[in-house]
Amino acid sequence: MSPQSPPITVVFGAATDAGLRRRVNEDSYIAQTPMFLVADGMGGHQAGEIASAAVVDEFARLAGRQSLTIDDVHTTVAAARRRVGALPAGRGAGAGTTLAGVVIADVDGEGYWLTVNLGDSRTYRLSAGVFEQVSVDHSVVQELVDSGQLAADAAQRDTRRNVITRAIGAGSDGEPDYWLIPAEAGDRILVCSDGLSSELEQDAIHGILIAEADPQAAATRLVHEAMVRGGRDNITAVVVDATAVRTRGTGSCESDTVPAGTPLDDIDGDTLPRAIASGGF
Repeated sequence: MSPQSPPITVVFGAATDAGLRRRVNEDSYIAQTPMFLVADGMGGHQAGEIASAAVVDEFARLAGRQSLTIDDVHTTVAAARRRVGALPAGRGAGAGTTLAGVVIADVDGEGYWLTVNLGDSRTYRLSAGVFEQVSVDHSVVQELVDSGQLAADAAQRDTRRNVITRAIGAGSDGEPDYWLIPAEAGDRILVCSDGLSSELEQDAIHGILIAEADPQAAATRLVHEAMVRGGRDNITAVVVDATAVRTRGTGSCESDTVPAGTPLDDIDGDTLPRAIASGGF
């Protein structure tokens, strides 16, 4: 690939649905190079919808670039937080939203996924046959699992699974977690709201991502399967495939300086889940 080519060339698809029990879809997303993000609003009475849409609108200002920097993302998160915090009574006051996903980053001429996370929406990566959750939920249940007070296989059924400890708005000032991951051609990224991950086990998600080669077909099927399993919440899925990755020298996407999944300590040194917030977030 030439030096002028994008750091990561992608194809992508997205799907969303209010689900079977909610009248309003409070999820918002942006799937446009160089960013693929999902925001899951909370607050009820359409307030969550307003908060999530405000966050996505802030990021939409960056659309059309080949890549974004860490500072671009962090500055936009801060602007989104101010905007949500300023929502007036009756138009989203007190509402909040999660934010999760990836943006395309250029690190010394190579393509990287810059992952951002606030809340319990999730980012997964399927690469070279390995499927893993990249983001770490900011939730009471996740912190109980990490502290050994709750078994991982019980987390999906725990009644506290929807109580999150960080968000944009809703009284939270928690900062996002960030990770830089060297991209490889053939990577598949899934970004989703918890309406998907709470209905489908990780193995089921993995199976669909393998079975559906087209990213739009994969996103549509994931949402459909979550509906079939109950559709108890709003459901959003964004699937992104890396078709080519800019690299230096040998063409390898591996880096000796920034291993895959390394948290960015200069942005958020607290990469482990924080102490459980009183009353959630």
